[in-house]
Amino acid sequence: MRSRLTPSPRLPHRLAFEAIGAPWSIETAEPVDPELAAAIDARIESFDRTWSRFRDDSLVSRIAREPGVYRLPPEAGALLDVYRALYEATDGAVSPLVGRSLERLGYNSAYTLRDSGERGPAPEWSSALAWDGESLSALRPVTLDVGAAGKGYLVDLVAALLREAGHTEFVVDASGDLAHAGSEHTRVGLEHPLDATKAIGIALVGNQALAASASNRRAWGDGLHHVIDATTGLPTSNVIATWVVAPTGLLADGLATGLFFAPADSFSALGPFEWVRMFSTGRVEHSPHLQGELFL
Repeated sequence: MRSRLTPSPRLPHRLAFEAIGAPWSIETAEPVDPELAAAIDARIESFDRTWSRFRDDSLVSRIAREPGVYRLPPEAGALLDVYRALYEATDGAVSPLVGRSLERLGYNSAYTLRDSGERGPAPEWSSALAWDGESLSALRPVTLDVGAAGKGYLVDLVAALLREAGHTEFVVDASGDLAHAGSEHTRVGLEHPLDATKAIGIALVGNQALAASASNRRAWGDGLHHVIDATTGLPTSNVIATWVVAPTGLLADGLATGLFFAPADSFSALGPFEWVRMFSTGRVEHSPHLQGELFL
């Protein structure tokens, strides 16, 4: 949903791998040593083992089977806090409780991609979950899905490992979510959601994160895709693509989802960010201080 333009000669070393169903790459000024590479792999595995609804052995799958009280890992606090803010800013349209809705539409662990025909909103937060900062109480069986912000957050966690190891110049690129660190901006093409051979503009990202989301990615059937309105249980249709530049991948990813359902000023409490969004009519909106260039 976006592509790096002209990789920097300052980042000659590249580590490429597959993770959580997407290609990743890490470009660095100095090589990533085997010990750090193993730590990155372990961190991604740990995150996936907690949050993936596509694994039978994940904590999310256990919560779906058995309501109860679950102690969550330390990263859960920031993730659920952002989700709660997005939930409130969009009047419930963005919710971690859309997992069952996605499964009904065919986006399930077996990847059947067959619509069951069942319809209905996701549960309301207060009727299904209670969170005290350490433990999550599932008041009934619920299928969590953190796809609206989780990959961006995982990019942050990988970037933190690089910083802890002494890397100061790098790009972590997770196919739609990107984190940059260094003295020079990286240029990112904003892929046209209806024609992957074109870009609608270029964003400059410097010591920030960028996230992109579009309804043409992870799409199947007649108008079915992964951006679900939790209040209806159905894919949204008015906005077809969003891009956000923010201080963290967690915020960028979450806000990129939020902009499908509400205008940018709805999210002012989450802090400063720059954004672009494209509507199904072809109209494009953007923040006034976006660093880069739009062609439309």
